[in-house]
Amino acid sequence: MSIDVKQLADRYLAQWNEPDPAARSALIREVWAPDAVHVLVDPPQEIRDAAAALAVPAPPLEVHGHAALEARVGRAYEMFVASGEHVFTAGEPTVLLPNVIAIRWSMVTTGGGEAVGGGVDVVSLDPSGRILTDRQFIAP
Repeated sequence: MSIDVKQLADRYLAQWNEPDPAARSALIREVWAPDAVHVLVDPPQEIRDAAAALAVPAPPLEVHGHAALEARVGRAYEMFVASGEHVFTAGEPTVLLPNVIAIRWSMVTTGGGEAVGGGVDVVSLDPSGRILTDRQFIAP
């Protein structure tokens, strides 16, 4: 498989920053395989606390397929980007294996570019170069 990993990383980040739901949907369908899985490996503290109160380990949070990805990406946009205070940016992607790529990202302020969050996504690609699985790790 020969893909431009920088372009893939840029398109991946573009979906999280896209204000137009129709354009966001088109990006998701372009970047993700129809049966793709996105996993938030380390859920937010509130979820970990609720799981601990039940005496069970905190589960990873998963969404499957384009419709669920649209809801997930749309909600992240509303929470972090819609106000105009932040934007997601990507670092240089790293090829880990021929079909596995790490995408480091940051959430930065639009006023000064100060990083206020970030993490890394480890994505595996299908034969057409679209994301099949995405394991998202958010930095503490």
